[in-house]
Amino acid sequence: MQSHARLTTDKAARYMTQLAKHWGHRFEVSYDDISALIPLPLGTCSMMADLEGLDVTIEAADLEGLARLEDVVADHLLRFAFREPVKCLAWTRAWEAGRIDPPALRINGVSP
Repeated sequence: MQSHARLTTDKAARYMTQLAKHWGHRFEVSYDDISALIPLPLGTCSMMADLEGLDVTIEAADLEGLARLEDVVADHLLRFAFREPVKCLAWTRAWEAGRIDPPALRINGVSP
């Protein structure tokens, strides 16, 4: 199961890097200037930063794990982004029939 959220910010790369470094002390995280992959016990978190925001996609084996991972990732990310006017992330879930492609969503005019 998969879920996606977008944080609109001009500091996307900064927040992504902070989160990757934070979890890098406990997990085998890989990241560069525009993307990060964080394997967590509940599932994986992948992030893509651009000039206008941060796409966060998480995957878990079941709905319970996905819900917990949404909470954990949002809580950590929003702590780093405390100056942003956002108080929560709006998650969009993809079921087994499909997968989420964040850049394609924006190109097609659909806001995640």
